[in-house]
Amino acid sequence: MSNPPPDAVAQHGWLLGRVAGIPIYLGKSWPVIGIIIVLTFGPSIPLTAAVGYAVAAAYAVLLLVSVLVHEAGHAAAARATGARVDRIVANLWGGHTVFGTEGRRPGTAAGIAVAGPAGNLVLAAVGWLLYQTDLPPILSLLSWALAFSNLFVALFNLLPGLPLDGGFVVEALVWKLTGDRALAMVVAGWLGRVVTIGVALWFVVQPMLQGQTPSIITMVWIGLIGAFLWQGATQAIRSGTARRKIAAVPLSRVIRPVIVVPAHVSAATVVDALVDVPEAEHAVLVDPAGAPVGFLDLAGLAAVPEERLPIVPAAALLVRPRPGWVVEAQVGEDMSAVVAALAGHQPGESVKEAVLVRDPSGRICGTVSLAAVDAALREPT
Repeated sequence: MSNPPPDAVAQHGWLLGRVAGIPIYLGKSWPVIGIIIVLTFGPSIPLTAAVGYAVAAAYAVLLLVSVLVHEAGHAAAARATGARVDRIVANLWGGHTVFGTEGRRPGTAAGIAVAGPAGNLVLAAVGWLLYQTDLPPILSLLSWALAFSNLFVALFNLLPGLPLDGGFVVEALVWKLTGDRALAMVVAGWLGRVVTIGVALWFVVQPMLQGQTPSIITMVWIGLIGAFLWQGATQAIRSGTARRKIAAVPLSRVIRPVIVVPAHVSAATVVDALVDVPEAEHAVLVDPAGAPVGFLDLAGLAAVPEERLPIVPAAALLVRPRPGWVVEAQVGEDMSAVVAALAGHQPGESVKEAVLVRDPSGRICGTVSLAAVDAALREPT
């Protein structure tokens, strides 16, 4: 197996291995949670100190396995729908699976969401069956811990609010009923805030009302989990709100004419075309079949001496855009497709901050720049 590139290690963590070609990483933040588990549970185990900490370490490893099984459930379900699965990462907050969202529908989204908790329920059943057998005390304790923790994780993740898996099920349901995924994200995000408050009330306020004082460890855990849930819910609300605004802007408002340049012409021909269509922001080079090859560097064109324009081939100014630079869309649609294609582009990258729009028939319609999208989103609605 080849080693991952250094930048991948720095970004995702340590590569544990690959399952069905999917890389599995141990995030650099995960040891933090492992140490906390050992220090928290080690002293509470009624055995010698050394054995207690060893059992707590074993429990931390079981939790890591539980996280990976949970994420593997998501990955397997996503791949079953035909989606590309990029990686699985176990980190401080549990873990996450990165996969493509192309062709997503409410039913497949819900299926992917519940596949993770389903994996935990299977582990809980395995732990319970092992606990029923005649095992040594330490293994019996670990079996019970495996069953209880996985049952808890499965049920907790099914709570109906983003960013939990149950929130994705709610999102899928509202999406199916309304046909509006953006609205579904906002609804599931607000439910996520309600769930966060409910969790805090259950584990902190409710014991206080009964005259009990939650331990500092409990308060810290609830604080961390609550912050994670609230942040995820807030992000869902913001993303849904942004999606709704994007869906309200027609593509015709941000698309600009484009100069289509055959590969065999000179730079002088490009200049003449730009004079005839001054509103064009980009020029695209096409091959003999009319398929787009890439944008032309108009800044480089401006630097060519006038007397050399007739002898400099237009192809010499070709700039290879990023993957996904050609977007298939109808001008009468909203700009959701181009916004998705422009995601990750940074201002100042010249032609790399634009995409070419082509309709389903293959006709080149124009270009959309990151600046045009940004301006449209800043306009008052």
